[in-house]
Amino acid sequence: MLQRRQPADFWQSVTGSLEWGESPSAAARRELREETGLETDIIDCHKTYRFPIHPAWRARYAPGTESNLEHVFRAEFASRPEVSLNPREHRSYRWLPCEAAAALASSWTNRDAIMDSVVQQPGGS
Repeated sequence: MLQRRQPADFWQSVTGSLEWGESPSAAARRELREETGLETDIIDCHKTYRFPIHPAWRARYAPGTESNLEHVFRAEFASRPEVSLNPREHRSYRWLPCEAAAALASSWTNRDAIMDSVVQQPGGS
């Protein structure tokens, strides 16, 4: 989980926006690399969420844009790799079990995506 610089109490997994002409999977790989320094294969969870844009970030969007479509991906690692945060965006990070990560997540879509990924993993319920 990544703690944003602003607002300071906002925790999330890797997130980001599409760049012009970029596919959701390419954006997910790019954001993972930019926010954590990690590069690995990603898994498309074939899940999307539409949600209202947090007021703190509405200025980043075109005037009148109030909602966003979120595509869910996950990455798997055999062990916890060293994370290199982008200091402009995040102040700290935590490796957590899925249930604890979901409890810390500031947005409902992030909580649901984390818990849905548990079910999708081999051996999940």
